[in-house]
Amino acid sequence: MTILITGTAGFIGFHAAQRLLAAGHAVYGVDNLNAYYDTRLKADRLEQLQGFADFRFQHAHVEHGAEMLDLFQRVKPTRVLHLAAQPGVRYSIDNPWAYAKANLDGFLSILEACRAGDVEHLVYASSSSVYGDSATSPFKEEDDTSHALSLYAATKKSNELMAHSYSHLYKLRTTGLRYFTVYGPWGRPDMSIWRFTQAIETGAPIGLFNHGDMTRDFTYIDDIIDGTVAVLCNYPLSGTRQTRLADSAGVSADPREKADTLATVFNIGGQNPEPIMRVVAILEELLGKSARCEYLPHQPGDVLRTCADLGRIKQAIGYERKVVLAEGLERWVRWFRNYRALQ
Repeated sequence: MTILITGTAGFIGFHAAQRLLAAGHAVYGVDNLNAYYDTRLKADRLEQLQGFADFRFQHAHVEHGAEMLDLFQRVKPTRVLHLAAQPGVRYSIDNPWAYAKANLDGFLSILEACRAGDVEHLVYASSSSVYGDSATSPFKEEDDTSHALSLYAATKKSNELMAHSYSHLYKLRTTGLRYFTVYGPWGRPDMSIWRFTQAIETGAPIGLFNHGDMTRDFTYIDDIIDGTVAVLCNYPLSGTRQTRLADSAGVSADPREKADTLATVFNIGGQNPEPIMRVVAILEELLGKSARCEYLPHQPGDVLRTCADLGRIKQAIGYERKVVLAEGLERWVRWFRNYRALQ
């Protein structure tokens, strides 16, 4: 297949592209390479991908609708993995307009390009943040997600609603993936595990919000990619193109192919939330150094805990978490030290 991935120079996008290319698919990558974090890391990820003969890349902004329409018409992707977005809960408090542009305008332009390009399946990144401080645990896809605690979370919930409307109107199959605290090699410098590791290595203080009293469903990148690629390539697509053809010919569409079956959301996590302080303790042991902890009050927009119910994605694709936290952090520290040594 020809698969278009937006946000290809990002953490998850890079790993997804690498996996798909290794499996023999052609991948067309799109990224605007913005300076939200060090662009050298993005360039280094892209350099890894350039070694594949079937990889192509275009520097572009997903919110530029006409450019995306033109790109889709040239590339003619079979399926699309949309990961380009402005990430970060705390950053959204100070830079709200960046989220409206990248996460709302950008998502709309991708939906329009998929509709015009007759794409079989659009898979896109949602987030565990849509659950807010849910009173129930583990979080299930059918839980109420109408109480976003940050603008970032609100944009991700908006993406799910927008996708559902396009599934209803145009019979476009869409699948949103609610990622739970992804970590691992080639991760983002703004995320907690990178920040904690760097601080412990250099002797700088670690800022622990809510006085360190938070838990997260940390999910290793290989498990995330297992689920993402399986949904993108193997999740049932029966009838989608036939339904479009029937509609265009004036024939009644298959009544089973309604928006609620064409538009899906899945949790992808570890279903094993870990206290933040345990992460710090494991990193201290792996690095052979003690952390200087600075306990801070609760940060607006942060949720106190996350925990994914994985029943739906297990039933759909047989997803299982494989990498436990201690093993994942050991792999992460090994990569971090090697990468830093090359700088």
